[in-house]
Amino acid sequence: MLFKMDINERIKILREVGEEIISEEELIELLKNKKEPVAYDGFEPSGNIHIAQGILRAINISKIIKAGFKFKVLIADWHAAANNKFNGDLEKIRIVGEYFKEVWKACGMDTDKVEFIWASDLVKDPEYWKIVLNVARANTVTRIIRTSQIMGRSESETLSAAQILYPCMQTADIFYLKVDVAQLGMDQRKVNVLAREIGEKLGFWKPIIISHHMLMGLGKPPDTGNTLEKAIAMKMSKSIPDSSIFMTDTEQEIKQKISKAYCPEKQIDENPIIEYCKYIIFEKFESIEIKRPEKFGGNLHIKSYNELVKLFSNGEIHPIDLKTAVAYYINELIKPVREHFENNKHAKELKEKVMSYKTTR
Repeated sequence: MLFKMDINERIKILREVGEEIISEEELIELLKNKKEPVAYDGFEPSGNIHIAQGILRAINISKIIKAGFKFKVLIADWHAAANNKFNGDLEKIRIVGEYFKEVWKACGMDTDKVEFIWASDLVKDPEYWKIVLNVARANTVTRIIRTSQIMGRSESETLSAAQILYPCMQTADIFYLKVDVAQLGMDQRKVNVLAREIGEKLGFWKPIIISHHMLMGLGKPPDTGNTLEKAIAMKMSKSIPDSSIFMTDTEQEIKQKISKAYCPEKQIDENPIIEYCKYIIFEKFESIEIKRPEKFGGNLHIKSYNELVKLFSNGEIHPIDLKTAVAYYINELIKPVREHFENNKHAKELKEKVMSYKTTR
């Protein structure tokens, strides 16, 4: 049975998800003492969906469930409205949320094992707003502004009053949903830390944080910034379409984007093509084949990510050949999603509506 899996095995799986875990000691105690702990991730429905939000999220959620967790996904429609997505139009935001769910079904997420919760249902309960109010009372405006990167904003931006409310809502989500583990991206770290700081003061608990890696965009990374700031600046962004692979991109679009991607010869770190191999391709395929002419060494059959790293860093694989292989395997993963939105009437209608909306930052 799943819950009899050895704790060391479960921790190993969770380490695969977590680029950072705060704290592993607390996580071990949780697994020892709670039969089915609860983890959650949340997302703003905010336009087209790229592979970091689609395939990578499905991979991570599947691993968390395998490690014995109940998983809740919060569709943060009210949060998106507070952040002025689609000019706060909740009807459009909800349609985008339904579109995201269709993408996840098509890309292999076991949606039957995931509890989807709409923020628009949470806000009907006065108890939710009581938690939001207490979170706000326990913090200064300055402290809340320091978490603004969770909304894709910077501390230097002029925020609306609704955007000030957003981190208070996201913190309240954790306690209202009775979450043991906040399993969001590294860019959400600051608000999760805030929840840890104030949870016990408000009569709740100190949630554990498992922050997953933020997949790089396809462009050259910036040269400056601290580790977290740089990671956020490098992450895949919908606002730069050529830097992202979207879940309904055509085969030709995938090939074009990857062919132009930043991929310096022999360089492993801060190389988006290598990242795609690590976080997506070798998670979904047991091995890959790199096809090349005999005059360049012939085809290579690579059985692991570590083998790929060794060959690439030694210059035994040229970036062009690697890009060609990556484009092929990414397209193989996107193909079922693309076909779902071509052949399923409901999904097709959702996609057409979403693509017709003008997004706002």
